[in-house]
Amino acid sequence: MAAGVGLSWPLKISRIPSSIPPSSPSRSPARRVVRMAVSLDEKQKTFSLKKSEEAFNAAKVIALAVMPSKLIELKHGFGLKLELMPGGVNSPVRAFKSVGGQPIVMDSVKGSHMWDIDGNEYIDYVGSWGPAIIALAETMKKGTSFGAPCLLENVLAEMVISAVPSIEMVRMVNSGTEACMGVIRLARAFTRREKIIKFEGCYHGHADPFLVKAGSGVATLGLPDSPGVPKGATYETLTSPFNDISTVKNLFDSNKGEIAAVILEPVVGNSGFIAPKPGFLSDLREVTKQNDALLVFDEVMTGFRLSYGGAQEYFGITPDLTTLGKIIGGGLPVGAYGGRREIMEMVAPAGPMYQAGTLSGNPLAMTAGIHTLKRLKEPGSYEYLTKITSELVVGIVDAGKKAGHAMCGGCVGGMFGFFFTEGPVYEFADAKKSDTAKFAKFYRGMLEEGVYFAPSQFEAGFTSLAHTPEDIQRTIEAAEKVFRQL
Repeated sequence: MAAGVGLSWPLKISRIPSSIPPSSPSRSPARRVVRMAVSLDEKQKTFSLKKSEEAFNAAKVIALAVMPSKLIELKHGFGLKLELMPGGVNSPVRAFKSVGGQPIVMDSVKGSHMWDIDGNEYIDYVGSWGPAIIALAETMKKGTSFGAPCLLENVLAEMVISAVPSIEMVRMVNSGTEACMGVIRLARAFTRREKIIKFEGCYHGHADPFLVKAGSGVATLGLPDSPGVPKGATYETLTSPFNDISTVKNLFDSNKGEIAAVILEPVVGNSGFIAPKPGFLSDLREVTKQNDALLVFDEVMTGFRLSYGGAQEYFGITPDLTTLGKIIGGGLPVGAYGGRREIMEMVAPAGPMYQAGTLSGNPLAMTAGIHTLKRLKEPGSYEYLTKITSELVVGIVDAGKKAGHAMCGGCVGGMFGFFFTEGPVYEFADAKKSDTAKFAKFYRGMLEEGVYFAPSQFEAGFTSLAHTPEDIQRTIEAAEKVFRQL
């Protein structure tokens, strides 16, 4: 059976087990009693986001009567309000601009469920595997950051190197953006070339060279290439549609000996879920070798999510360099880049390519990452993820089609997505054909049914080992109900 639903190419998928592995999650009786006590009480009430609205408004504005010296002239005249954070959030997609309605302010999370400050409970398809709280508490007693090496860096580095095929040496940083910044500087230093190729709709963080036809929040908000980025910063950035090897070859032909690297999400997650066509990744590997350029996999999303060795292990294609993030920090801020030893030895202090970070390799992030990877390495983990994610996507897409909606979707491992279009979706231009207004209505309906997806048509979703078969069935039933109301 193909893992892609409504897509026109087959995807390799691990054997789906007939039963859930012993390590799969289950709710304890005590936990179930507590949830019942809360849920029954909450069911008496109408779905409300009153407290979220109050908190969000407080984040956006503050009365200046308490600080008259800070009165400022606003764009539309003299006002009494001052924004605390641009748009009230610290990351644009969280503002709900593409789906409308009230952004949700979260209060707590446990397993696959989370609660907002109004007491509403949601099944969470945005979060990642969380850190081991007890292990973090023990680590905190020793200190949260040393500004010096700690033994935990060695432990996590060894785990990453043993897992990811392309990585022989690794540098820990603090975010996916930072990892991508470092890896492109390294690629340029190693090849002594400046031009790079990226793909339309792929997002590699908010560094200047990458904000050209980018995905994620840039796509969600419909923004042009970002103001504030000088032309010189993106002059050497070339772009191609995803899954279009002929355009890539043409770019190499017209820029002979000038291209340092090709960087991509091997499975796109920042334009929604878009899988590579059969042969696309191997063709990229071949064309980069032919032109003495480096192939860089941005596995910030896919790393340890599709398989223990990431997308490169899953598809059997080994890049020269890899970026990681999210999962390897177990819920704490983290990033990493690594690759062939001869390339990584260019990084300071071993070599001349400078990159540094005060909090890089801090013991908290390292501890969370170590315990997360240990959990993922347990037998049956990825078979379980494949099983529940496939059931989820098939259930949602089938429900949408039965209700008369144009839909397609797909999944690999614990990563999934669906579009409100017939498809297939091979690239960002295809994804943009989606009915985003219908997605917004579906999204808000699912919130009221207690299901939390990313608030954008152009973001992938994620399952975790904490999700239960009951979570999946409840989500599908909620989707069936909402589809009938659209």
